[in-house]
Amino acid sequence: MSKNLVIVESPAKAKTIKKYLGKDFEVLASYGHVRDLVPKDGAVDVENGFEMKYQVIDRNEKHVKAIIAALKDADELWLATDPDREGEAISWHLVELLRERNALKNKPVKRVVFYEITQREIQNAIRHPRGISEDLVNAQQARRALDYLVGFNLSPLLWRKVQPGLSAGRVQSPALRLICEREEEIKAFVPREYWTISALAEKDGQRFDARLVELQGRKVEQFSLVNAASALAAKSALEKAAAGELVVTAVEKKQRRRNPAPPFTTSTLQQEANRKLGFSASRTMRAAQQLYEGVDLGGETVGLITYMRTDSVSLAQDAIAEIRKLIGARFGAAAVPPEPRFYKTKSKNAQEAHEAVRPTSVARLPEQVAPYLSPDQARLYELIWKRTIACQMQQAVFDTVTVELRAGADNAFRASGSTLVEPGFIAVYTQGTDTPSGKDEDEDEKRLPPLAVGERVRLVELVADQHFTEPPPRYTEASLVKTLEEYDIGRPSTYASIISTLLARDYVRLDGKAFVPTDVGMIVNKFLTEHFTRYVDYAFTAHLEDDLDAVSRGEKQWKPLLADFWREFKQRLDEKQDLSRADIAEARLLGTDPASGKPVFARLGRFGPFVQIGSKDDTDKPRFASLRANQRIDTITLEEALALFALPRKLGQLPSGEEVEVNIGRFGPYVRYGSNFVSLKKDDDPYTIDLARAIELIEQKAAALEAATIKRFGDSGIRIVKGRFGPYITDGKRRAPIPKGREVDSLTVFECEAYLAAAAAPAAKKAAKKAAAKSTDAAGDSASLARGTQPAQAKAKAGPASARKTAAAAVKKTAQQAAKTASKKTSKKTTKRAAKAVSKRVSKRV
Repeated sequence: MSKNLVIVESPAKAKTIKKYLGKDFEVLASYGHVRDLVPKDGAVDVENGFEMKYQVIDRNEKHVKAIIAALKDADELWLATDPDREGEAISWHLVELLRERNALKNKPVKRVVFYEITQREIQNAIRHPRGISEDLVNAQQARRALDYLVGFNLSPLLWRKVQPGLSAGRVQSPALRLICEREEEIKAFVPREYWTISALAEKDGQRFDARLVELQGRKVEQFSLVNAASALAAKSALEKAAAGELVVTAVEKKQRRRNPAPPFTTSTLQQEANRKLGFSASRTMRAAQQLYEGVDLGGETVGLITYMRTDSVSLAQDAIAEIRKLIGARFGAAAVPPEPRFYKTKSKNAQEAHEAVRPTSVARLPEQVAPYLSPDQARLYELIWKRTIACQMQQAVFDTVTVELRAGADNAFRASGSTLVEPGFIAVYTQGTDTPSGKDEDEDEKRLPPLAVGERVRLVELVADQHFTEPPPRYTEASLVKTLEEYDIGRPSTYASIISTLLARDYVRLDGKAFVPTDVGMIVNKFLTEHFTRYVDYAFTAHLEDDLDAVSRGEKQWKPLLADFWREFKQRLDEKQDLSRADIAEARLLGTDPASGKPVFARLGRFGPFVQIGSKDDTDKPRFASLRANQRIDTITLEEALALFALPRKLGQLPSGEEVEVNIGRFGPYVRYGSNFVSLKKDDDPYTIDLARAIELIEQKAAALEAATIKRFGDSGIRIVKGRFGPYITDGKRRAPIPKGREVDSLTVFECEAYLAAAAAPAAKKAAKKAAAKSTDAAGDSASLARGTQPAQAKAKAGPASARKTAAAAVKKTAQQAAKTASKKTSKKTTKRAAKAVSKRVSKRV
């Protein structure tokens, strides 16, 4: 019997910790949160002091029961969940739940925290327990309540006014606003032309470039030369003034030193993993969590990095000592600075007790642990290891030289070069940037030949280049995370979930690494910025985060904070309930259809963006076509919109004479030939596919069917095919499962026909119901015209009975034909069973 029960969040963490605590400790996992708000209105009771109603998370009920069972035999409960607000809240929720179920029975409860899963840290934490921090719990409850109040009230409004399944969030919505505003900047951007002139010079066979900085006594700015005429005129004048030579008039040499970047925080780890490894924020956090919780290194489970949710850039003294020792051993004493480097945390709410993200021991080299890690784990560990080592290394030293060269008295060129003299930390690691190349400016060295004032160098040629200003770049995950942090929106631990939500809701999509807002995202952002401006305001969101941080420090009370927020938010909600869909998802007029003379609109519907020819007020019904994946409401042209109505397209005929047609259906684009269908592949475009490709797809389908055929029944068209979930019967149009217990070889053609008919009965019934409905509508409309009543009134008086009768007769006939097909060659028992099944389904459904 274990005297002590320790609760952590994950089983991997439990396994690692168990070995450090010995036989007197049992370690179990809560598997994350054990309780959450009830998923319905009133979970946060705004009328009763913001009382929060919780329930056990279904998937974790069994883990709660396991904890209760283990607690019966324990003397003490130790709560070792993560050292942040969420971890504190998990511990609090568990204790509350155990008390509700009378499982605690006054046993001592101790809270312990640690920032790395090593024997030293675990045992030190056990020696210094504390109680649950109410301030941290209150801050988490306040955050959860705010998220609920915003999401649970704004999301239904979006469902009704824009599209089902959408959501709004206290932090996700400002993040969406950033992406949409950048897209508007790009759309509104007007490129400006400008020209640059550079000189290609040569000394002693070494060529180098110099850019024009002074022209006819005036400083050259970006827009000094704005067209080809001015650039060519300037080039001609410079060539004349230079006469084939440039004179060196100034040489400036200096030494530049560059410091290493600080160790990783959660945010900078996500940014750098995105730049250097191409990892999404969620992928980074998943791999980091695994490294933190522990990895089996050949029979020993070890936590390889410190806690990965942190705003701190601090390092423990013993960690710094170990890092400096390793640097001296691997890179020499000259690579170790005289004094350790200490970094100051910028985050207003960073807890200095936390450390930066670092290896638990830098002595575990990346190449040593890599064989035990997954590819993602290995690459992320190496990134963390290198950054940690580099942060305690010497500066990098560059010799830089800047040279001025003149072409006549009034024209000057400038050439710059640098040489890496002492690599320092660059020998291990350089930080990436958000430039298109992702390279640091010092990664590409430019060297100049030795130059002295007064000497002349040969002018090889002058080059005039045309440029255009470029729009601001779209956000990548790295630059979005960086901007969210700069605006103080959300917290680094939430960035991965924010980005995942934006992608899951189809508010944004990734074009390479860049975020592009979808039509839905643009419309949702427009709705929120116009009607709930304050709640997507960057300053307001950041201020709310500061308030939550103040709650976590015990400087503010959480319920008055909620009351202040809810009072104004509720008033705004009430004002916006009567908005119409047209007010929000405003249609965009593209022009006029030349064929019909009707207006063409692009708009967002309940099931996505589409274009429409005509309006609901026209005598003829409007025509509709969905936008393609790469098209947007705000950018689609009239020509592109009209092209969407080109489907269905007739491609020609098969040698058999069957007509081949391409279209887009409920399940995507397809080719129809006769009464058969084949889906298009991912790279096939229904608007451009030709007959040859369609025939290729048809032949591929036929070949695949032939290869999967287990048994064929002569010329009947019926065959048994090997499917993904087992063999089935098909005649090319219908399909039926093989009954349990039947062997493929024992089936006859007559049985197969009966099974196909039985399987087709529900589809026949559905078609009959549709026909009945149409018949009812037609009869009702006729009756209403005859009697002068409204169609809706007439529908109740004419047609239904006869329509149902017709439908029943049609389906019954199908059943009889199926039963009849089972001839005398089939056993009576089988025939009866098949016919009875068909008749039963028909009578039951019709």
